[in-house]
Amino acid sequence: MAPDLYDDHCPVPLTTLGALYRADEFVLSDLLDTIPEETRARLALYLYGRSHTHALGIKVAATCDGEALRDASGVVGSILYDLSRQPLTKRGDGNSSKMSISLAGSRASSRSINPVAH
Repeated sequence: MAPDLYDDHCPVPLTTLGALYRADEFVLSDLLDTIPEETRARLALYLYGRSHTHALGIKVAATCDGEALRDASGVVGSILYDLSRQPLTKRGDGNSSKMSISLAGSRASSRSINPVAH
């Protein structure tokens, strides 16, 4: 049976997790090379299932083959494999579809609109 995607058990020591979280792209690659693929696959799923480490989970998944991710979590592993092979896009804060609001309100809405007589 595949482990639960939202399992609270991190498959690497917390010191390793912290180092991965703080690593730049080059150091991340070197650190991931020291972790067995089966463990990397479980780590990718662990990270992907948390909002604050979601992007890191995709990066870790990109270092795994599809079979390792499927073995770690079945269909979810397959989806994560496919997602990790898509081109990266810069998404800002992830809230691009939300509309900005102003707490001060709009000055235009407080003025009455009078039609112009011709």
